Amino acid sequence: MARSPSTLFMRILHWIGGHERATLIGLALVSGGLWGFVELADEVMEGETATFDEWLLLRLRTPEDLTDPIGPGWFEEMGRDVTALGGVGVLVFMTLAVVGYLLLHRSRGLALYTTVAVGGGILLSTLLKEFFDRSRPDLVPHETAVYTSSFPSGHSMMSAVVYLTLGAMLARIQGHLPLKAYILLVAAFITVSVGSSRVSLGVHWPTDVLAGWAGGAAWAVACWLVLRQLQRRGDVEGEEGGGLPSPEERGAEDRAAPLSVRR
Repeated sequence: MARSPSTLFMRILHWIGGHERATLIGLALVSGGLWGFVELADEVMEGETATFDEWLLLRLRTPEDLTDPIGPGWFEEMGRDVTALGGVGVLVFMTLAVVGYLLLHRSRGLALYTTVAVGGGILLSTLLKEFFDRSRPDLVPHETAVYTSSFPSGHSMMSAVVYLTLGAMLARIQGHLPLKAYILLVAAFITVSVGSSRVSLGVHWPTDVLAGWAGGAAWAVACWLVLRQLQRRGDVEGEEGGGLPSPEERGAEDRAAPLSVRR
């Protein structure tokens, strides 16, 4: 039986307004991140961003002495502290800490997924840097040691991959909306701070950081979308809006279960 256009339209609105709304938003964010990365990469390879990159980099230095970043000495030192949050060692420690928490919470499937998601993102960032092989800024002295090429910013992309992915993993298993929002806001704040510090220290062009944010955010949201599907199918622990029970609660449930069920 053919449906009228109005009925079909209402069904589409109902589908969008239901539980698939988050999926649509996630897909839009992934698409936007990928589009932003590709556009930036294209402009960088053609040299179209040179004027903007040089202008912003120089604005963050004292005009009379390009070796001196703007701001007090303590701000420069804090920039080094913040940029360390995007270093490989710190990111590995953070990932292991979250994976350990999930294992103690008996969320083995989520722990494995988190490891694969973060590890895959870091590998992707490394491969992209090798592919584009952009030179580091040479307008100002570097305020911290660097060893790899410039585009995309590894610290920016890996911070987005790790902190946003871990934030999404943890927020996904929380039952309270304010707690979800807090976790995601902290993850986003750290990601933005790390990327900004790379420009202020003179080790990255601004477009390196923008591309790192775009690529890393797209990866993190994509991982979140995959996780939602795995959790709906029951392959990974945790359901949206519910939160995971604590080990003590699980133990109490086990003890309360009939003997035949426990067997």
